[in-house]
Amino acid sequence: MAVAASLELVQLTKRYGPTVAVDGINLHIRAGTYCCLLGPSGCGKTTTLRMIAGHEAASDGDILLGASNVTDLAPARRGTAMMFQSYALFPHLTVRDNVAFALKMRGVDKATRHAKAHALLDLVAMDPYADRLPAQLSGGQQQRVALARALITEPQILLLDEPLSALDPFLRIRMRTELRRLQRTLGITFIHVTHSQEEAMALSDLVVVMNGGRIEQAGPPRAVFNQPSSEFVARFIGGHNVITHQGRQIAVRTDRLALHPASATSASALRCTVTEVEYQGSFVQVALASDTGAELTAQIPEATFDAAPYAIGAAVLASWDATAAHPLG
Repeated sequence: MAVAASLELVQLTKRYGPTVAVDGINLHIRAGTYCCLLGPSGCGKTTTLRMIAGHEAASDGDILLGASNVTDLAPARRGTAMMFQSYALFPHLTVRDNVAFALKMRGVDKATRHAKAHALLDLVAMDPYADRLPAQLSGGQQQRVALARALITEPQILLLDEPLSALDPFLRIRMRTELRRLQRTLGITFIHVTHSQEEAMALSDLVVVMNGGRIEQAGPPRAVFNQPSSEFVARFIGGHNVITHQGRQIAVRTDRLALHPASATSASALRCTVTEVEYQGSFVQVALASDTGAELTAQIPEATFDAAPYAIGAAVLASWDATAAHPLG
């Protein structure tokens, strides 16, 4: 397989007429990193991925792969491969021939391309299905074939456009594990577009949160989750309450919010009314409306809630430890 390469985006911009889809972003992804581009629909993440792949021309800026500037190169000359959301397998070709197709187009002889196809199918646990057609495979099996097909050109960077979105929740979790295992085995750089916060947290070494064509925050998943840089990141990543308290805006994780009787007092607290109670197995999720008009959420451990339950309509004090409050810029 190819050696992993780093990727650097320098003031990368994409315009569609007067609309700026990607707005001068700068990003460095080290070789061998699993990077997730995360954000809502229309934030620019897929356009960024397509510019890296060469399927969209950059309006301004540069794309540096290793020591090479690939901004103006054709997709096949960039050292990248892209796995599309739809998988785009050829329905009339066997699994083996789907995987080997790119090598056939390069004039590689049949024996050599089939040997490489079988090696990659073995890597993704699909070699026993080499003679089947795509219609004879499940969604998860088709995804494995699409991965093998993308990898046969030995890319330095693999680009994945929401590869898990078409799978059911159980299979999605299973395939997350498979993607991470595959990336570690190959050692190459993966860049994965997703709108799922859970997916990005589970998979990435580097999570890049995008909004309005710009990068709001980039860093290791734990750092982004625990130290969101803005109100947008705190709300989009989830698991946080955004609170204005004592003249400043802070983020407090939902599992760091504690509930007390309304008669209690605390310097770091808001008086609230319980608006909803949802049992979630290991915890109870309590929705709150504060006296200031803010909507909050508390995740209370099941045993803690059972020892002091609160009904809808109850007046409570929602408090947090001062060390749990992260200031927002």
